Amino acid sequence: MEEALERHAKSIAAPLVFFIVGVFQFLSRYLEIRKTKTSISDKDAQLKAEIRQLTKEANALSQPSTFAQAAKLKRMAAAKEKELAKSQGIYKKETKMTYDMYTNCLLILKVFTYSMLLLWFWRVPVASVSKQLVQPFGKMLSWRAGGFVNDNVMVGIIPWLILCTRVSKTICRKVLT
Repeated sequence: MEEALERHAKSIAAPLVFFIVGVFQFLSRYLEIRKTKTSISDKDAQLKAEIRQLTKEANALSQPSTFAQAAKLKRMAAAKEKELAKSQGIYKKETKMTYDMYTNCLLILKVFTYSMLLLWFWRVPVASVSKQLVQPFGKMLSWRAGGFVNDNVMVGIIPWLILCTRVSKTICRKVLT
């Protein structure tokens, strides 16, 4: 009875570890995307519209007699562009600090969780895979997990974490673009 329960726990371990690693990769990718796609405030959108309008008016005044008026409009547009750049710089700095804090918290949680998984599954196989299925990589996958049992490769936690990280990172990049 205990052996069946232990075998059942091992069969759940691999998908559970993959799910945990996948969640961390998904959250990391989500934060990365949100950091790059910052929203524009209403004030910034209004400034952009005013800049476009001023440049449009300045370009329309191309006669020699209206040169002074066009130059004045161009100076006003340049001043608004400086104001917009300053506003966006402040906003980007604030959002960068916020997302950096979230990223650091996620990193600490990830390190803690991976450490707990390593301690929990150290020298205990996470899964068993047919020896023929992983022929050249059997020894690498069974590192710190006991090697081969009944023509099955016992997969260790460290290779499984590495494999799960690479696969989930690829899936997240394809899904979250």
